[in-house]
Amino acid sequence: MKMFKYAIIILILFLAGGIYVYAYDVYVPVNKNGSDRVFSVSKGEGVKEISRDLQNAGLIRSSFFFETYVWLTKSQSKFVAGDFTLSSKLNTAEIVKVFVSGETLSKERTIKIVEGWNAKEIASYLENNDVVSASDFLNAVDSKNADLYKKDYDFLSDKPKDASLEGYLFPDTYRIYKDASVNDVIKKMLDNFDRKLTPEMRADIAKRGRTIYEEVTMASLIEKEVKTESDMKIVSGIFWKRIKNGQPLELDSTLTYALGDSKTSHSIEETRINSPYNTYKYKGLPPGPIANPSLNAIDAAIYPEETDYNYFLTDASGRTIFSKTYAEHLQNKAKYLGN
Repeated sequence: MKMFKYAIIILILFLAGGIYVYAYDVYVPVNKNGSDRVFSVSKGEGVKEISRDLQNAGLIRSSFFFETYVWLTKSQSKFVAGDFTLSSKLNTAEIVKVFVSGETLSKERTIKIVEGWNAKEIASYLENNDVVSASDFLNAVDSKNADLYKKDYDFLSDKPKDASLEGYLFPDTYRIYKDASVNDVIKKMLDNFDRKLTPEMRADIAKRGRTIYEEVTMASLIEKEVKTESDMKIVSGIFWKRIKNGQPLELDSTLTYALGDSKTSHSIEETRINSPYNTYKYKGLPPGPIANPSLNAIDAAIYPEETDYNYFLTDASGRTIFSKTYAEHLQNKAKYLGN
């Protein structure tokens, strides 16, 4: 009989301990001095994934007790997807309330501008993601309005008056307010460009007798032609060598920009079109950037690698094949491209 009583007492103590731990985890915040952070709940995301991410972010102590509380309160079907402002000052019960009501839905959102996109592609992305209209964005970055930003950004000082902001719209992942204006979005990109183009890089551009605009134009060509950092530096060396030697660059990427197509190669007839962006017909750099380049491409434009290579091609796997002579280049075309 005594053993039975002891067993009951132990069970009661065990249950009491479990209730205490559960209550502590659910109603006591992880850190009363915690700072705010943005936490995202994706559409269709399950409670297990959400609880795991919350625990990894240090916003809850136990994914088990979080899931238990959600189950007991029957909240799992009531969660709202979106970006939320949370902190470790909130306890589990309060976090669940946020997910159910959306009451502290973040005023910010994330956008991702991909390396090598041109202004039209950025505009389309922004409109498709309900940030700003494509026409408003293109109008703001057009040559008619681009000079309005010159007073705030020194790196635009050598930009030709008839040039747009193409090339300066730095590709990156950004946090923006949901009610951000076109100007807010553009300034985010230009601010980033201003930070990335260091004083040392600007000084080295000047030492080489070039303008920032020329370097950005070259970087945009490099960005569209090759992808790896090492290839970019070699290709930069080839391009600057061709310009120095008075050879046309002969790039399909500039024809693509001029024609508005998505081709990686063009017909002989297309290489004869009368466009200043036709680098088969006109020597030197095109009139301006054809895309918005990454930091790697900008760095490669400023600091090219000098080699004996004069030609290159990209095979089906995306690998860059370099050659020193035109005869070798033709052999590589037959070997890797079948033409």
